[in-house]
Amino acid sequence: MKIDLAMLRGLEREKDIPFEELAAIIEQAIHSAYLKHEVNIGNQEPAEDEVRVLLDRKSGEISVLVPERNDAGEVIGEAHADTAEFGRIGASAAKQVINQRLRDLSDDAVLGQFKDKEGHIVSGIVQQGPNPRIVHIDLGELEAILPPEEQAPGEEYPHGARLRVYITSVSKGLKGPQIVVSRTHPGLVRRLFELEVPELSAGAVEIVSLAREAGHRTKVAVRATQPGINAKGTCIGEMGRRVRAVMSELGEEKIDIVDYSPELPKFVANALSPAKVSDVFMLNEQLKQVRALVPDFQLSLAIGKEGQNARLAAKLTGAKIDIQPDSIMSD
Repeated sequence: MKIDLAMLRGLEREKDIPFEELAAIIEQAIHSAYLKHEVNIGNQEPAEDEVRVLLDRKSGEISVLVPERNDAGEVIGEAHADTAEFGRIGASAAKQVINQRLRDLSDDAVLGQFKDKEGHIVSGIVQQGPNPRIVHIDLGELEAILPPEEQAPGEEYPHGARLRVYITSVSKGLKGPQIVVSRTHPGLVRRLFELEVPELSAGAVEIVSLAREAGHRTKVAVRATQPGINAKGTCIGEMGRRVRAVMSELGEEKIDIVDYSPELPKFVANALSPAKVSDVFMLNEQLKQVRALVPDFQLSLAIGKEGQNARLAAKLTGAKIDIQPDSIMSD
């Protein structure tokens, strides 16, 4: 049997797999195929460690070495196995093993490349798939999937549209690497702000917490880590340019940027924006129960449609918020 070494060198360049690794893959493939062949023709399967396969790195010749025994059955050396009958069958079986191993190596390389991108955003192009409920995103190296539960309400994903997505998981599936992406994950908003606000990447400003109901509204709490910086203004940008860029990327999802405060009542008051809060005080510090008073005409704004504003404020601050109108104090 002989292997075309020029083909191996081509694979080395194309797949970026070292020549020695390719040679070892071929030796292992021939080894496995030979053991199966012996069983198929009715011979007793030799022990794995009794058979050696050697690929000559200069000529490409493959030698299958098996134990040589004396009349008493004792091993006295090694002999070249007769591969004439095994050759065609073995070559076909070995080819399947080699191709599978090359696919595995290629998949591992892609997995390694994208594993580092878990928790980051990437840009891709929407593709049509067999299941209309699942959106496929072409990332260049491979396609990611955007399952229904990761699709933002109200968003449409027309074929050919360019889309930024958040990588939630990278795994090895039955058909190769599988990348799952999201348009609903709060991390998408965080990463988009990092792209638009250099001060976030530089560490001068940080996002302390973030609460999101995808497709509807997001609240972001920020603080400055360096004196003289207005964290909220920095994230909003001149004339609202920075926050508008993020909103545009999210299909005009509303975004409230609020100042973080280590004092929970003050933080809650900020988090209830855009409603104006008259007073906030702690009901139970241990349980983080807070009561917020708002002008009567602002009550519905503070609570929000179907309780959304109050719900997001509670999630952002970690507090249990009881919102009451000012008039309750005069009763």
